[in-house]
Amino acid sequence: MPVSAAIRERCRAMLGPGEDIRYVFPAVALPPHTMSRFLVVVTDRSVTVLSTTIFGRDEPSGVWARYPRRTRLGPVESGVGPRIELGGMTLKVDGEYAAVVAAADAEAFSPGDLPRDPLPDL
Repeated sequence: MPVSAAIRERCRAMLGPGEDIRYVFPAVALPPHTMSRFLVVVTDRSVTVLSTTIFGRDEPSGVWARYPRRTRLGPVESGVGPRIELGGMTLKVDGEYAAVVAAADAEAFSPGDLPRDPLPDL
């Protein structure tokens, strides 16, 4: 399920001026680093990892890390559960967001593989 418009707006407030959000998905950092919850926001300019509040995974509290847009997120490892490596951390993502990770990578590294947007005005 895509994150809500309200969550996207909360994330937008943490980004640079004019950055266009392409994808947002929640993730949990696995040990040994931390068990913190994050929102990964992929924009036209960056991959930004937002820390979230202690009370929920949908309330961003600050910028944890920022990476160049050409940072590869996948492949999604699926052994014990969907996981990605980002900035030296292993992040667990819900299975429903594996396609989002793949689409973000395809947009950055092989845009010709993406289908045309059927609803460009949304």
